[in-house]
Amino acid sequence: MDGQKRVEIKYAMNVGIVLKEDQSTGYITYGKVQKILTSSATHPHGIKVRLSSGEVGRVKEFVR
Repeated sequence: MDGQKRVEIKYAMNVGIVLKEDQSTGYITYGKVQKILTSSATHPHGIKVRLSSGEVGRVKEFVR
């Protein structure tokens, strides 16, 4: 699971995302998925989601 497939991501799942402004550094922000924003089944840079904190970014890792 690498965050590139939409079916791997569920609502309220704990994930690590990279925000648009952090793409150059790769800094990961953690939180729970509130909404899945990418409509396609896959995306090479990660599926875009909104966290419950309101932050938007692409999924890079899953937190267990």
